[in-house]
Amino acid sequence: MSSFFPSDFPTLSTNHRSSSVNETLGLGGVTFFIIQGLTSLDEKKIILFSILLLIYIMVLGGNSIIIYALTDPKLNSPLYFFLCNLSFVDMVYTTTTIPNMLSGLLTDILTISVLGCFLQMYFFIQLSVTGRAILTVMAYDRYVAICNPLQYNSIMTRPVRLLLVAGAWGFGAICTLPVTVIAFERPYCGPNVVKHAWCDPSSVRRLVCSDTSLDNIVSLLFAMVSLVTTSVFILSSYILIGFSISRMVVAQRLKALRTCSAHLTVVSISYAAASFVYISYRVGNFSSEVRIIVSVLYSALTPFLNPMIYSLRNKELRDAIQNFLRSQCAI
Repeated sequence: MSSFFPSDFPTLSTNHRSSSVNETLGLGGVTFFIIQGLTSLDEKKIILFSILLLIYIMVLGGNSIIIYALTDPKLNSPLYFFLCNLSFVDMVYTTTTIPNMLSGLLTDILTISVLGCFLQMYFFIQLSVTGRAILTVMAYDRYVAICNPLQYNSIMTRPVRLLLVAGAWGFGAICTLPVTVIAFERPYCGPNVVKHAWCDPSSVRRLVCSDTSLDNIVSLLFAMVSLVTTSVFILSSYILIGFSISRMVVAQRLKALRTCSAHLTVVSISYAAASFVYISYRVGNFSSEVRIIVSVLYSALTPFLNPMIYSLRNKELRDAIQNFLRSQCAI
């Protein structure tokens, strides 16, 4: 089985945007994209395939168990409602990229339609932003629970919970749609090789046949809005929680810290991983394949760790999961 390299296709080279490209790709421009993936792994591809497949199965399995366990009527707290939504987002988020990566590791050439590429791009960004927005909502939930415990149930009513989750999804859509629409309307006349494991926005942008200054500005603007807005709200919530905890007795303080520990751990991992990916894209010393591996690990890391962190740090959830597993084994 021969390996695929962009140089094997002269019409896909960046120096060939002539009529030969149009003959290959169609007069209307690019009709599909080729996902380059990790072309230099050779026999190591099967090792990475096995690792990714195992991670993907564990992500789907772990988050599915949490969602089913949270159907327990005893777990009717708003926190578990938000956690259920976060698990769903994590499952769909990994599904937008990892199956594509797995397919690329088994084939010489992985192609994707133009529409499919931009749909993948949209959902990848949108679900990433939505996940952080739900983490922000969960931080607000912890703030209300610790700083206003007597009013918690009257504040976090079911309509408010639904509104907060709808706002998180809407925020993800608002931060994603302009970037994707602008990218979709750009001309792509060749080459059509995406140097990534999926339709990564910055990798696809390099294939545009016109000036992308506006694209870069819009992309950076909305990325900053999504990151800064959520991080400021989360930080503000925990600063207020910190002030409230400082006035508690030791026993109350320890209980409050246990309540926040799982969420704080997930937030720290998520933003640290996102920062590392951001840096790797802007440091010239990183090769494209290192960036791909970093991106893949980032997209799988938090969805993989979230179920373990929450189940290990939360006794009620752990008990619900154990009851669910026992009931399944008994069938």
